[in-house]
Amino acid sequence: MSDIKQELDRIRDRISDPSFLANKGLSNEVGIHVFCYDPADELIVRDFVSRLKECDLYEIFLKLLEDKRVLKSVDGLEEKRGKEYLLKQLQKIATPEALLEYMKYEPHEYGDVLFLTGVGKIFPFMRSHKMLDSMQHLFEDIPIVMFYPGSFNGQDLGLFGKFLDGHYYRAFNLL
Repeated sequence: MSDIKQELDRIRDRISDPSFLANKGLSNEVGIHVFCYDPADELIVRDFVSRLKECDLYEIFLKLLEDKRVLKSVDGLEEKRGKEYLLKQLQKIATPEALLEYMKYEPHEYGDVLFLTGVGKIFPFMRSHKMLDSMQHLFEDIPIVMFYPGSFNGQDLGLFGKFLDGHYYRAFNLL
């Protein structure tokens, strides 16, 4: 069995642990956890996550753009005004708060875990550290697991092993 499959199997045990589900042992920190993986293992991770209830940031992003009636004009806007202009315009629309409105669910119950995916697909429109900063107060009573195609050293998130995605020191490595 490959290393990534063994790591994914360990997730099942970890997220079933009663102390994990109750956010215990975190020194009153919000239960945000990062599961890092090699971007080359994306399809294996996607297959695993597809069997879980997840919040795919990219799918939420597309739904938001569709509801705002701008999705169909994205290609033309990029052609006409350029990538930088398009990026700035989409970041104005797809703020962390707007994305959170689309993913919010209540009430949270014991045993709920929020699985956050699509971090690599939504880059550069949304940075993962900004999303985590914005969501921690909404989901402080349940654990959050962000599936991250890159690395996290306890302070810095490195997307795809190429980009410094930002500093985020409130999360914990899941395994």
